[in-house]
Amino acid sequence: FQQFSDTSSRKEHVKITSEPKPGFLERLSETSGGMLIGLMAFLLAFYLLFTNEGRALRTARSLDEGLSLVVPLESTHSISQQNEGRLVHLAGALSTSKPLFDPSYGVSIHAVKLKRNVEMYQWVEYEDSKEYEENGEIKKETKYSYNTEWKSEVVNSRNFDREIGHKNPSAMAVESFTAVSPNVQVGSFVLSRGLVNKVDDFKQLSLSHLEDPHADVTRGGDYFYHSDNPRRPEVGDLRVSFFYAGLSGDDPHLGTAATVTVIARQQGDQLVPYRTKSGDVLEILYPGDLSVEEVFQKEHESNTMKTWALRAAGWLSMFVGISLMTRIFYTLVDWFPVVRDLVNVGLKAFALCVASSLSLLTISVGWLFYRPLWALLLALLSIVPIMVARSRVPPKKQQ
Repeated sequence: FQQFSDTSSRKEHVKITSEPKPGFLERLSETSGGMLIGLMAFLLAFYLLFTNEGRALRTARSLDEGLSLVVPLESTHSISQQNEGRLVHLAGALSTSKPLFDPSYGVSIHAVKLKRNVEMYQWVEYEDSKEYEENGEIKKETKYSYNTEWKSEVVNSRNFDREIGHKNPSAMAVESFTAVSPNVQVGSFVLSRGLVNKVDDFKQLSLSHLEDPHADVTRGGDYFYHSDNPRRPEVGDLRVSFFYAGLSGDDPHLGTAATVTVIARQQGDQLVPYRTKSGDVLEILYPGDLSVEEVFQKEHESNTMKTWALRAAGWLSMFVGISLMTRIFYTLVDWFPVVRDLVNVGLKAFALCVASSLSLLTISVGWLFYRPLWALLLALLSIVPIMVARSRVPPKKQQ
């Protein structure tokens, strides 16, 4: 059953759908499916938490190994054969052999990357739903609203609740793309593809010094518009902007070339990945001129943040899994409002406690597997309070 109610011409409407309240067997069937998904999330949490400890330790060891072996280079313009195959550290300005350009818009720049970003003026649908029970039925009231916005991807209006009056084109006449320089250097050293991929500090390119490339294209600010009236665009109009990363030459409008710090293995005049004894790969690039200690400190901080993020993800997966597996108890008593609410609170508290305990236990097992000495030390420390408490208990008098 559907009921429509227009609230402001064609840009907003409300739809109400209703369906019979599901019976006990239907709810029980849905809960059983959720239990299977919960079991998968529960098992995934153990794998994620356990392997994350090994990954964190392996990365930390690799970074410590790299810090002990890295060789700072005094000059980026001379290649020493003594450093062949060794892990080296250098900082210098980026340089490329040829400029990147977009002939369609007359854009040319000496940079590592040039990105053309195309947006189309389109209809966008928003919905706000709420459910309620009325006359033994579950009703869902959804308010749909429509607005026109610039979007970098095509919005499929065929999925709208009401496409009439809100139809978008099926494709863009101009496509976005990213051009990457085939040869990027720091001094005399050529960067590997992995290092080039790390140059991603994109900045928007100012178009103030450029002319309109075509008669049907108008420049407004830092955009090229395919529109009859850029101030009042119509659905289907396009606007194009450009972004660059890794300025590799002095530019009168953008400034001097970007400086980067690199730590990688020297292979001839190439800077390539370095594989550590722990099995990780060191191929590091940061913007700016950083010392060896600053680079490895940033890497350790990044490793710590990733470790805690994965721990949180593992705990959340376990909490969701336990909640779904115990949902059946809520389903069995959902006919009784007071009991249902109490059971719901109890199940949430149970899932919270069990997920926290099992997560800590899994992490501790990971420490025992990957860091046995630390785990043994923690175990010994845990006995200290008990020993202290026992030493303060007076011995029983012999009768």
